[in-house]
Amino acid sequence: MSLGLRVAVVDDEASVRKALKRLLRSVGHSVETFETGGAFLQSLSQEIPDCVILDLHLPGITGLDVLNSLNEGRWKLVVVVITGDDQPGVRQRVLALGASAYLPKPLDEKILLAALPSHSDY
Repeated sequence: MSLGLRVAVVDDEASVRKALKRLLRSVGHSVETFETGGAFLQSLSQEIPDCVILDLHLPGITGLDVLNSLNEGRWKLVVVVITGDDQPGVRQRVLALGASAYLPKPLDEKILLAALPSHSDY
């Protein structure tokens, strides 16, 4: 049996964090959740996850800010961007910044899980 991924979930909505944590744990991943982009970026000094599920619209440091910080830093993470406010041109922008997927809310669980890397990707 292979070990699950270490997944960070960054979303300011508690219900979304809780639902994603439950879903990801049900398929064997370990999950840490963050309410803000700043809290997630600070956590990178302690532990680097295998991937990040990142909401675009966060208070303070936005999802785009987090993506830019990841690009400027030494972290090469798989980033799945989620958003409840799908605006024209944003998909192309986040994919150009290195996100591996862009998924509008409400999320389709199968599509989300398929967007995550497998351990064979490492």
